Amino acid sequence: MHHNRFRRAVTTIQDEFWRVATDDAGMSTAEYAIGTIAAAAFGAILYTVVSGDNVISALTGIITKALNTSVG
Repeated sequence: MHHNRFRRAVTTIQDEFWRVATDDAGMSTAEYAIGTIAAAAFGAILYTVVSGDNVISALTGIITKALNTSVG
């Protein structure tokens, strides 16, 4: 009995999540454009940080240390 109630609750939460996630009523083209620009800017910043020399050398150091560590 508790299993069915739990399953109904999960289904209700999933249905509500998808309704909210896919509901775009009232959103304008300007809001979509701003969201797209913000996502592109965040991607550019993230790419710059990750591809920087400091990050690459830090990751290389971590991997080298992990490969040279003996287990025993």
